[in-house]
Amino acid sequence: MSLPRVQPDNTSAKSCIETRKLRHLDACLRPESQYAGVQTGFARVPWPYRALPELDLAAVDLTTTFLGRSLRAPVLIGAMTGGAERAALINRHLAAAAQRLGLGMMLGSQRVMLEQPEVRTSFAVREVAPDILLIGNLGAAQFGLGYGPVEAIRAVEEVGADALAIHINPLQEAMQPGGDTNWRGLAARLAEVVPALPFPALLKEVGHGLDAASLRAVEGAGFAAFDVAGAGGTSWARVEQLVRYGEVMTPDLCEVGLPTAEALVQARRAAPGVPLVASGGIRTGLDAARALALGAQAVAVARPLLEPALDGIEAVEAWLTRFVEELRVALFVGGFGNVEAVRGAGRLLAQS
Repeated sequence: MSLPRVQPDNTSAKSCIETRKLRHLDACLRPESQYAGVQTGFARVPWPYRALPELDLAAVDLTTTFLGRSLRAPVLIGAMTGGAERAALINRHLAAAAQRLGLGMMLGSQRVMLEQPEVRTSFAVREVAPDILLIGNLGAAQFGLGYGPVEAIRAVEEVGADALAIHINPLQEAMQPGGDTNWRGLAARLAEVVPALPFPALLKEVGHGLDAASLRAVEGAGFAAFDVAGAGGTSWARVEQLVRYGEVMTPDLCEVGLPTAEALVQARRAAPGVPLVASGGIRTGLDAARALALGAQAVAVARPLLEPALDGIEAVEAWLTRFVEELRVALFVGGFGNVEAVRGAGRLLAQS
């Protein structure tokens, strides 16, 4: 059965982009945007229980460093949106909460900002979050279509970011009308661009999993970290079909992906010593604890924060506070006094 075609939109380019961004947000709020069968795999990772932990819960130390910056907990707000008025409000609420809690934040894709500078304000959060670790974001496919160090530096400098995430999303692009689907030579292109950047760059998937073969393909490119962004949470293939057709037309294909826990294990083996971020279906503090045990330096959360971000700063702060406290309790009952102790237990837990 052939897929139906959407009618061309004759409105202005700016209006089209804003409409598309808003449709993405609306689609992400629908339950059909989530993986239906694939799970993250964290439920299969055993968690120790110590009846006598010999710890003070209040003294469990969650502080860590990532990309040279200190975080009060190993938590990042994941990439979400930008390019629309409502996106600007969401980003400011997220950033303000990150500032209050001492966490990091990754911006949504900034391609729209580079090509239409008038929407830059939707990514501008430094006014409300002057001290946070802020990570910019561009799509890897754009570097195969003419982008280079100049565009990457603009994306970071124009929003006052500290680093740049380069996202890879072939399945999402394949589901998009007019998506960027020629990925030949992209690994070699990234190996040219990344060493020329005056700030750290991390490579990230968008929710279908960063596999070992892809990590080996960029070995030596100079990435400072990898965000495995595994399957089990939001499927951006599903999101694109919801935006395009109003329903998921090819559910089996949209379930393709590497579960987050397995992606972490593969990444740890394929890129030993490179800091890892776990994202994709991270929903609880126990998920975060298990991710740290499997080798993550930090975790990133996006979809669970979308609805709170629409409500306001306090709602985002409340959700993150509960999440961080769950993580603290998980470490406490597991007998771990700090996050470094959890990472030291990772190999044992993965083999259990």
